Order: sequence, then C-alpha cells, then structure tokens
Amino acid sequence: MLIGNLTRDPEMRYTPQGTAVCTFGIATNRSWVTDSGDKKEETEFHRIVAWNKLAELCSQLLYKGRRIYVEGRLQTRQWTGQDGQPRTATEIVIEDMLVLDARRQGEEMAAPAPDQDYPDAQNAPAATADDQTATPAKPVKKKKDDNENKEKDEVKTDVAEDIPF
Repeated sequence: MLIGNLTRDPEMRYTPQGTAVCTFGIATNRSWVTDSGDKKEETEFHRIVAWNKLAELCSQLLYKGRRIYVEGRLQTRQWTGQDGQPRTATEIVIEDMLVLDARRQGEEMAAPAPDQDYPDAQNAPAATADDQTATPAKPVKKKKDDNENKEKDEVKTDVAEDIPF
C-alpha cells in the first residue's frame, strides 16, 4: 500500500493478445526529525503496472502530479538488454487504485465555463451520469429584423436542442 504523486503521465499499451497494460511512476515522501532536532526528508520512486480494466482507468484518470493510493504486490523481472547485459526491475503490480486529489481545472470531465463556446460536438467536454455540476443556461440575444421593434432586444434561453452533446 502506497500513497504518492505521479512522476509522469501514464503510458498505455496493449499486449499482442489485446490485454491493456498501463505503466507509470509514483514518488512517496517520508519526513522525520532526528535526535538533534533536524528535519529530514526522503523520497522513493516506484514503478507501477496496472492490467486490464484498471489499466484503462489509470490511463483515463491519471496525470503527472496527481496524488493517488495504490495497493498491490511486488514483482521482480529479469531480462537481457539490447547491449547484452542482464537487467532487473522491481515493480508494483497494482490491484486497486484510488485518486486522492480533486480534478484539475480544464480537465476533460470538468464542466465548461459559462462563456466557453463549442462550435462542434467533438470539442465539447464529455458528460457522465456521475457529473453533478450542470452549467446553467446562458441567455442568447436574438438578432433583430428590420420589421421588429428596434428599441427592444428579445432574449431567448438555451433549450436542450442547442446542447452539442
């Protein structure tokens, strides 16, 4: 069980059989006070590997700097490098992951700013069932015709048909 911050964005790959695998790194910090009263801090870096559905979730939700909790097992791999030298890597193969911080502003799942424009559906943010933040409808001024009263502006409220997603 570890709590730390991502040191890089997750890297998603697929095995030849089509199994998803996501790798990323996290840094864990430990601080303590010595007997003489000096404050010390130590940082450890860990390689993390996620498989299948968890790999896909990690690739979608995580980014560099995000604070997460992971739970898993240690795995040591050995192979021969391109230079012919034997290599060893110890990784944490995770079975569970929790995001501990809030979403950053402008992230894909965040609600759009009230005056943000999305001319086509491809650029609109994704909406999910668990998204509780709804953007209120913004009044839109209707253009005046020559026949209309030029002293009054008609105001129309956005309706469901105007939403691009």
